[in-house]
Amino acid sequence: MTNLTKLPSWADDGNIFAVVETPRGSTCKLDFDPKLGVFSLAKPLMAGLTYPYDWGFIPSTKAENGDPLDVLILHDAQTYPGVVLRCRPIGILEVEQKRKRKTERNDRIFAVPDRSPLETDLKDIRNLRSRARDDLEQFFRRRTRWRTRT
Repeated sequence: MTNLTKLPSWADDGNIFAVVETPRGSTCKLDFDPKLGVFSLAKPLMAGLTYPYDWGFIPSTKAENGDPLDVLILHDAQTYPGVVLRCRPIGILEVEQKRKRKTERNDRIFAVPDRSPLETDLKDIRNLRSRARDDLEQFFRRRTRWRTRT
């Protein structure tokens, strides 16, 4: 299998490649293991919590935590792990997390697929529909609250 982490980051001047790890609606977090070339279970989510959109990574990047940059792909299509989408970045959520008693950045890039008819006009995350914004806010609040308890 192709090592998805080694694909190019940029598709062209305005679009990145995004690899889907965890598809929307999933009740568990999946991670791509480049050594094995497979997707594996990272952890289940709290009961009642699902991913509101596809979650993945931008290949050939490295965040402060050593992993590829996280990307949340905002669209209404159904995908599956390993799908590579050409996406337009539209924003960033700056996140600081504690890991082994050390605070580190773990930002999330927001992006929309370049071939998504419903999101073609979305150029900036601040212009996201209020319903979608509410879904994202609730997801990150519940997920963060759950993570800090464990």
